[in-house]
Amino acid sequence: MNQFFNKFNDFFSNFEALGSLFLRLGVGIAFIIYGLGKFPLPPEGLTDYFGLSPFLASLVAISELSTGIILIIAHFLKNPIGHTLTRLVGLNIVILMVCIFFVAHRDWFITKQLFTNIQIFLLIGGLYFLIKGNKA
Repeated sequence: MNQFFNKFNDFFSNFEALGSLFLRLGVGIAFIIYGLGKFPLPPEGLTDYFGLSPFLASLVAISELSTGIILIIAHFLKNPIGHTLTRLVGLNIVILMVCIFFVAHRDWFITKQLFTNIQIFLLIGGLYFLIKGNKA
């Protein structure tokens, strides 16, 4: 039985880097889609509904879009620049998501709605990349 477990684990250890890549692609694409959804600038939804200034609303949209793009591109930079970019993007995701929770979803804290929504997983993804960086 141990031989089965060893072969099973050896087989999937060859694909460890893919797990991080899939998470990176999922989070990156989500941010690209969220950012593009706020164009043209300034995003009326953020200025009208949340009362953000046109500058701040545009900054959020550009930040979301660029975060997704940089997160994906940084995967292919196997050097200190890619590592630093990944951590900076992770920090940006954490900041964006915490602000989103405080501005748009204050009533979600420690509720079922928080843990069944994509925002908590984007926050966790941001924490993952902030802590892990671009290391294999």
